[in-house]
Amino acid sequence: MSILKTHDALLLDLDGTVWEGGQALQCVVDVINSCGVPAVYVTNNASRSPQTVARMLGEIGLETDTKHVVTSAQAVLRIAKADLPTGAKLLIIGADSFRTLAREMGFEVVTSADDNPAAVIQGMHKSVGWAELSEGALAINKGAKFFASNLDTSLPTERGMAVGNGSLVGAITSTTGVEPVSAGKPEPAMFTQAAKLVNATKPLAVGDRLDTDIAGGNTAAMDTFHVLTGVSRELELIEAPAELRPDFIGAGFHELSLSEAQARPGAQGGFMARYDGYDIVLQGGSEKSTSIEALRTVLEVAWAGPKPPRYIQPRGEFAEKAVATWR
Repeated sequence: MSILKTHDALLLDLDGTVWEGGQALQCVVDVINSCGVPAVYVTNNASRSPQTVARMLGEIGLETDTKHVVTSAQAVLRIAKADLPTGAKLLIIGADSFRTLAREMGFEVVTSADDNPAAVIQGMHKSVGWAELSEGALAINKGAKFFASNLDTSLPTERGMAVGNGSLVGAITSTTGVEPVSAGKPEPAMFTQAAKLVNATKPLAVGDRLDTDIAGGNTAAMDTFHVLTGVSRELELIEAPAELRPDFIGAGFHELSLSEAQARPGAQGGFMARYDGYDIVLQGGSEKSTSIEALRTVLEVAWAGPKPPRYIQPRGEFAEKAVATWR
């Protein structure tokens, strides 16, 4: 029975999982539209409104709506609403769509620390600069609570890793000494909110980044599926601590069709792995063996050890071919 048949919802990351640069990744659209379970899109990106995300998903052929999108902006506003009085003043650092969401949830949005906001809520937007960050710091130093949509220190772009919201949050934290309450991955809030939207009791969290997507799903006590189409690749998986380890690993979205046993770490594809001192030796395989089968074989051994191996030592033609593309 495939993994899709043993779960009642997909909680999907976007960048590196569903799309890259706005273009759908291989097999994603066909799998999601035909999988037979609801899909909820869970993104740390607070600069896009749920309507924008839903529209972009529709443009690549996915059948969805705003009710199946959870952004970190929505998640942090829900946390703030539970902690603040009705109609509280918020100083929002981030996108205009973030401010619109706050108003729709009944908050009063202000722009100055002189307005005595009850809280500062910070989300990523490329326009954020010294003036907004300083206004936020001034408000927090006057007693405002501090919330952040997410704490990703880096932001993947087509040119490489750029400054993320967590790095900008760090500027306020270093000025005020106050750490924010964060709603974004790897915190569990977005996952539990997403599962509740579709009344899922056994959802599957799918993502490409161990320290956000997988850590968040694990923290929310959900099954996690890691795809090798984005940020975290083979070597990071091998070295991952227990809290960042996914239940299942796939080369891409198409491997959601595998059974749970096939997608879990374990010897497969004719490969064998064992420790030799501080290293793991990988042997065996065949012409039909794949790199992901070799990886799952190595992961079972690596994750059973007290600490990550020093090196992976491939022995033989097929093992060497499988490991050659790892990074």
